[in-house]
Amino acid sequence: MARDQLQVLNALDGAKTQLYHFTTILIAGMGFFTDAYDLFCISLVTKLLGRIYYYRPGSLDPGSLPPNVAAAVNGVAFCGTLSGQLFFGWLGDKMGRKRVYGVTLMLMVIFSLASGLSFGHTPRGVMATLCFFRFWLGFAIGGDYPLSATIMSEYANKKTRGAFIAAVFAMQGFGILTGGIVTLIVSSVFRALFHTPAYQDNPMASTLAEADYVWRIILMLGALPALITYYWRMKMPETARYTALVSKNSKQAASDMSKVLQVEIVEDPEKVEEFTGGKEFGLFSREFLLRHGMHLLGTAMCWFVLDIAYYSQNLFQKDIFTAINWIPKARTMSALEEVFRIARAQTLIALCGTVPGYWFTVGLIDVVGRFRIQLVGFLMMTVFMLGLAVPYHHWTTPGNHIGFVVMYAFTFFFANFGPNSTTFIVPAEIFPARLRSTCHGISAAAGKAGAIVGSFGFLYAAQNRDKTKTDHGYPPGIGIRNALFLLAGFNFVGVIFTLLVPETKGKSLEQLTGEINDDKNVETRSGTQTLPV
Repeated sequence: MARDQLQVLNALDGAKTQLYHFTTILIAGMGFFTDAYDLFCISLVTKLLGRIYYYRPGSLDPGSLPPNVAAAVNGVAFCGTLSGQLFFGWLGDKMGRKRVYGVTLMLMVIFSLASGLSFGHTPRGVMATLCFFRFWLGFAIGGDYPLSATIMSEYANKKTRGAFIAAVFAMQGFGILTGGIVTLIVSSVFRALFHTPAYQDNPMASTLAEADYVWRIILMLGALPALITYYWRMKMPETARYTALVSKNSKQAASDMSKVLQVEIVEDPEKVEEFTGGKEFGLFSREFLLRHGMHLLGTAMCWFVLDIAYYSQNLFQKDIFTAINWIPKARTMSALEEVFRIARAQTLIALCGTVPGYWFTVGLIDVVGRFRIQLVGFLMMTVFMLGLAVPYHHWTTPGNHIGFVVMYAFTFFFANFGPNSTTFIVPAEIFPARLRSTCHGISAAAGKAGAIVGSFGFLYAAQNRDKTKTDHGYPPGIGIRNALFLLAGFNFVGVIFTLLVPETKGKSLEQLTGEINDDKNVETRSGTQTLPV
């Protein structure tokens, strides 16, 4: 016999969209704004770091980060993020969402500032401390993924839950965009104050000493939005679903939500006991495997293959744009001009492709559904990647760069109006309350494993097959064209694993997870499945 929903949860599911929804979106979203800024701003300054700390006297080209250093600087934050997603995801289910939420934000503030204060007597020392601080910055960012998604899903009503969670994640687009704009402003100010020649005209003078402040300022400004948001995070009550279903204190949950929703909610003690007194199962139990094992495999693998492609594209845009000659050769520019041009290119891509894709998802996810958006997104990413790779030599010829940039922007558009949003949303909806944050953390950590593969692997794979044309210190790779084919293949794998992920549109969380059923019935995309007892 199916159990009825608790009154407090019914009130949340049926609540009209009101101020507290938008407040929660803003509070949780500013964390994601900060996450994206901190994770992606490093790609804007890695060329500058190479010029400052790895200058090679007599070389025809400016200094660049050695392969191992470049891989560490680009990828170490993802290693921290993976660890943070697993740890804070688990902690969010053990201690509560709210108690852990403020900790992650304060750690972001501390390590954003520390990253800009990286120190050392040698280039290796500076890079080592930078990597140390960025690992712990990533650790804090990792906690924000499962906690923000879980909090928003548990606060939202079932009619617009997808749009609310997507709106939180969409702040990532504004974080990427802001990183580019901040870099444009900082580099423009320093260019106006200090006039420097191109590297080929005067190698030493092309990278002035004050350029060392540029990358530090850009990294440290990532602390500002997190610091502003901290107070409001501390004022949020614990989610009613955690309080009622995990802490089993439905009276407190009703009291908290009565204040938030401004309605009177009183729970029947007998109904509460009936609802929360059922058999519970753990993450490594047979019952979890039967109910949610395929779901977890689907969410984790989709996120894994997506992030291989997504982070490869984001972190190495500058290398791709240089390869197609949209950004001039480094030797023809000063250090500050190179930073400015890289930031301008990435800001344009974010403005035209990244940000619109997120908000298309917000507007349509509760109309079209998660499954269709993710499936079409992966398919279109595959198509546009092939559209870049097949006629790659055409795109590299003069006059065709705009076409390449447009196609490239469409891959970002369909990533964000597609799996980059849905892989964040669905794991916050389909797992039981007592395991929701943990399972979201596992799915997100699989994604960051993909990001690590993308950030480390693409760095080497995209090198020219001709050893004489590779970047300094790198072995020959498979070339950008073949790397794009490879990324298209990963996107198609995402199409296949999407088939394991259920549709969640318009259903309550407890209906999706089976928490309101005694008879072992659990919702799947294709209907209701009865599990063996």
